[in-house]
Amino acid sequence: MISQNHAIRKLLIANRGEIAVRIIRTCQEMGIKTVAVYSTADAACLHVCMADEAICIGPPPSARSYLNANNIIMAALQTGSDAVHPGVGFLAENATFARQVEAQNLFFIGPAPETIALLGDKVKARNTAKRFELPLTPGTEGAVKDAAGALEAAKLLGFPLIIKAAAGGGGKGMRIVRSKAELAENLAVARTEALANFADGTVFIERYLENPRHVELQILADGQGGVAILGERDCSIQKNHQKLIEESPSPGVSAAMRERMCQGAGLLFRELNYRGAGTIEFLVEEENFYFMEVNTRIQVEHPVSELVTGVDIVKEQILCCTEGRMAIPPGPQAIQGCAMECRINARAPGMVKRLDIPGGPGVRFDSFLYTGYTVPPYYDSMIGKLIVHGNNREMVLARMERALRELVIEGIKTNIETLRRIIAQRTFRSGFFGTAYYETKAKEIDYAG
Repeated sequence: MISQNHAIRKLLIANRGEIAVRIIRTCQEMGIKTVAVYSTADAACLHVCMADEAICIGPPPSARSYLNANNIIMAALQTGSDAVHPGVGFLAENATFARQVEAQNLFFIGPAPETIALLGDKVKARNTAKRFELPLTPGTEGAVKDAAGALEAAKLLGFPLIIKAAAGGGGKGMRIVRSKAELAENLAVARTEALANFADGTVFIERYLENPRHVELQILADGQGGVAILGERDCSIQKNHQKLIEESPSPGVSAAMRERMCQGAGLLFRELNYRGAGTIEFLVEEENFYFMEVNTRIQVEHPVSELVTGVDIVKEQILCCTEGRMAIPPGPQAIQGCAMECRINARAPGMVKRLDIPGGPGVRFDSFLYTGYTVPPYYDSMIGKLIVHGNNREMVLARMERALRELVIEGIKTNIETLRRIIAQRTFRSGFFGTAYYETKAKEIDYAG
């Protein structure tokens, strides 16, 4: 393992699109040269144009480019890079990749490989959280190996249940079960999905909470026991387990609950000597919260926390992972006002014929789009993030409505109108909602245009 306390001069970004652009911008401010990697489908992508150097790592399929660890590491070595930032998705939470990077005497901008391996396995993560007395949703102690084991779990936990992939996320390898008759079939489907998506068919079972809030804490840690907490984000507005809107602070978290969350999370990350950025996620019902998982990377929704704290999370990541220090003090950070993010998704690939980016006070648009750019069909549908900040939630709602009206993307179909309908919807504006919000309000907000 390479030593810290060394400022880097060149960083390779093992990712694409919006997050790569975001990382490049911080590196430019820090005086760090950047190397973009790209598939042949992304040769005209904005991150390729913005980086100091760019190198092609393969054809369009992710397995042959952005998931090709050998090609990425070879690109880092060929360009004389000092460090590799994995961004989000792809190899960001892959412990084997992190080990390969460090084996080449390169800094990995993320936690130590053994930390990624520990927390990336949801069964191990649950057991770790239990050791530090974080409250857990009732569930199995370990993996469920067959239908008989699932039936035993059902007898103890009762219905409804949720089957989850131990190595999973994003709704893959996840099945809700409401009766004994559905159990065996859903177990088989979940295991098959988990194996196909994560090369690991291990699953476990928890009691299913019908309409909790999904709340996460943003963490930064220096790898030496220093832990900073940048408040919580509410991620309850989801469609098919995919987040659509995030905000901070959460309308459903009291000051007392926030304090309890921060105490438990701080202890967990300190004891693990965690390094870099991370997110600890909870399900919340009234005044109870339950540990769900830890994401050992920067999150898509990190700008929400940046706007309410004034902290550049990418900068802090780099400092933590290469110099063993943070530019901010440990402990909970002061929260100023409120922030909200809407994820802008493309409904189909195509050329952007017109792009009008909103502006004005408290408005930020993170994207890789430009007029004339063709969105390829091979990757995630998210093409941008519209984030606003204001003194309070009422101001933020008005600002987001205005910014969504100003945002114009022509040539491709997007979910902008759906987001506008959510923002205008009475239940959302009240702040009293949970993860079942979208499915219960779909008829009012879905827009196919």
